[in-house]
Amino acid sequence: MDKNNEMHEIENNINNLNNAEAADNMEVTTVEGEYGADEIQVLEGLEAVRKRPGMYIGSTGARGLHHLVYEIVDNSIDEALAGYCDKILVEILPDNIIRVSDNGRGIPVGVNTKMGIPAVTVVFTVLHAGGKFGGGGYKVSGGLHGVGASVVNALSEWLEVKVFDGENTYFQRYERGKIITDLEMLGQTDKRGTEITFKADPEMFKETLEYDYDTLETRLREQAFLNAGLNIELVDKRDENNIVSGKYCYSGGIKSFVEYIHKKKSLDTVHDDIIYYSANSEDGDAYVEIAMQYNESYNELILSFANDIRTTDGGTHEEGFKRALTRVMNNYARKFKILKDSDKNLTGEDVREGLTAVISVKMKETQFEGQTKARLGNIEIRSLVDKLVSDKLSVYLEENPASAKAIFEKALAASRAREAARKAKESVRRKSALENAALPGKLADCQSRNAEETEIYIVEGDSAGGSAKGGRDRRFQAILPLWGKMLNVEKSRLDKVYSNEKLLPVITALGTGIGEEFDISRLRYGKVIIMADADVDGSHIRTLLLTFFFRFMRPLIENGHIFLAQPPLYRITKGKEHKYAYSDEERDMILKSIEGKTEIQRYKGLGEMDSEQLWDTTMNPETRIMLRVEMEDAQAADEIFTILMGDKVEPRREFIEKNARYATNLDI
Repeated sequence: MDKNNEMHEIENNINNLNNAEAADNMEVTTVEGEYGADEIQVLEGLEAVRKRPGMYIGSTGARGLHHLVYEIVDNSIDEALAGYCDKILVEILPDNIIRVSDNGRGIPVGVNTKMGIPAVTVVFTVLHAGGKFGGGGYKVSGGLHGVGASVVNALSEWLEVKVFDGENTYFQRYERGKIITDLEMLGQTDKRGTEITFKADPEMFKETLEYDYDTLETRLREQAFLNAGLNIELVDKRDENNIVSGKYCYSGGIKSFVEYIHKKKSLDTVHDDIIYYSANSEDGDAYVEIAMQYNESYNELILSFANDIRTTDGGTHEEGFKRALTRVMNNYARKFKILKDSDKNLTGEDVREGLTAVISVKMKETQFEGQTKARLGNIEIRSLVDKLVSDKLSVYLEENPASAKAIFEKALAASRAREAARKAKESVRRKSALENAALPGKLADCQSRNAEETEIYIVEGDSAGGSAKGGRDRRFQAILPLWGKMLNVEKSRLDKVYSNEKLLPVITALGTGIGEEFDISRLRYGKVIIMADADVDGSHIRTLLLTFFFRFMRPLIENGHIFLAQPPLYRITKGKEHKYAYSDEERDMILKSIEGKTEIQRYKGLGEMDSEQLWDTTMNPETRIMLRVEMEDAQAADEIFTILMGDKVEPRREFIEKNARYATNLDI
C-alpha cells in the first residue's frame, strides 16, 4: 500500500470513528478476543467534552482556561517523571495562543493497530487513550488519566502538534477536536520531544480568553519544586516591546519549596534547618518525601501532592503524617521529661502550630476520592508515611537538641494557649447560663429557624445597626451590631479570640464553634453578610472579619456562606426622585441620562442612610447587590492574609504597591 492509500485508509477510519461517536452521542465499544470485562474498551467522542466542559476542566471561566495549559504541561512532566525530559518551555504568544514544548521522547507516531490511525492522533482525538493505562508507558503519571490532551483539543479553536523523534519531524492540525490535516512528515531532525500549540475556543470560554502570567507562573514554579532539577521556563510574548519571562529550577526540590514559602510570607523561622526525609515502599511502587520547618506564626500550612497533583482535601498521606507527628512529639516529650507525668499529651493542633510542611508522594497506581482528585485514598500510603515520619523525625529530634528545644517551646506555648482558650470558653458558657441569654444581647434575631433562608448582617456601629434593624425583614434577616476594637487574629492565638468582646458575639450568634470544634451543621444562618461603610475604615473591618473567618471558620468560606454587602456610594436626587450609584462610572451614567439640576450625596457611612434607604439599596433581596466570598486557592489566600495582616511592614508595602492599580472607589 503506497503512502497516499495508507493515509486515505487512516482518514476513513477516523471518519468512521467520528460518525459512530457523534450519532446520538453514543459510545463506541470495541471487543477483541474473548468476550469479557477485561477485553472491552470504551471510547467516548469529543462532542461530550464540548457539551459539558465543566465535567472535565471544572469551569469555562478563567480557572478552566488556565487548566488547559496545566493539562498539556502535565503530560510533559510525566515524561520528566519517567526520566526522559528535563526541559519544558511554556510560551504565551500574541492573541493568547499557548505553545508548550519539551525534550521528552515525543508522542509515538506509528499507526495504532487497534484504531488504524497514528498513535498521536489517538492521543488527541480519543478520550481515555494514552500511555498512562496498563502501566506500560508511565510508571507514575498525573494529568486527567489520559483525557488531558484530547480535552484540550476538543476545547480549542485549533491545535497543532509537532513531534520530533530524533529522525523526523511530524505535524498534524485539529480544529475544535476534528482532524484537519493528516499526520505529515515535515523533514529530518535530530531533536526529540513534543511541541503543542493551541488557541482556546471562544465558543467555549466566553468569560475570558486572557491568560494571567502570575497564575501560570505560580503553577509552573510549584511543579519545578516538586520535580528537583527539572527546568521549566515561562515566556510571555504578547507584547513584543515588553516580553516577560521566568525560569524555574530547584535542585533542593521540596526543601526549596518550604524555604520559598517562608521567604515569600516574610516569616521568621523557629529553627534554621529544613527537616527533610524520603523513602521508597518495599515493592518500589511508591516514593514519599517530606520537608518541614516551623515558623513564628500561629498558623499551619500543610501542602500535599500525589503524582504532582495538589490534594487540597488531603487524604491518606496527610493522615499518616499528622498521626505520626503527634505521636513522635509526645514520645520525645515524655522520654526527655519535657512533659511531666501529670501533664496531658500535646494535641495535633499544638504540634502543628506554625508548621509549614510539603508532602509529596509518587506512586504507580493512585486512587483519588471524587472526580476532582482533591483527596488521596491509597490506604498503603498512610502506613508508609507514618513509618517514615516515626523513624526519621525521632532521629532528627535526638540529633538536633537545639532545634528540638525551640520546636517544643512553640508547641508547649500553643498547648498553654489552648488550655487558656478552653477556660475562657467555659467562662463564657457559664456567664451566658447565669444571665439566661445564650445569644448576644445586641443580636436582633429573625423569626425563621430555617438556615436555608435565614441571613445575618454583621454591621459596624450602633447607628448603622439601628437603621438595619428598622429596615430589615424580621422574618429571615438578623442584625448583629459590633462595637469596640476588632482583634487581628493573624497575630493572636485562640485564647485571645475567646476573650475578645467584638468577636465573641459573632461566634455565639453563628453557633458553629471555631477551630477544631467547628461544626457547619450547627450554622444558624445560611448567609453571613458583612455590612461595613464604603470607606477605608470599612475595608479594614471587612478584612479583619475575613481574616477571622479564614483562620477559624474556613468552611464558611469554602461552602459559600460569606457575603459582602455593597451599599451605594451616591444618591442622586432630582425633585422627589432618587437614584443610587454603586460606583463612579454608574454615577456618571446616571447624570448623563438626567436633564436639569440634580443633587449628589456621597455616602460616607451606613449611618447616613435611614432604614428605608438601607432596605431599598442594600438589604432588599430583589434589588440589592452582594458579593459572595469565594476561595479558589487556599495556599494563595493564606499567603495574602499573612502578608496583609502579619507583623512585617515591607511585604505589605510591596503587595500594596503591586496591586494598587486594582483599587477603586478610594475614600481619600
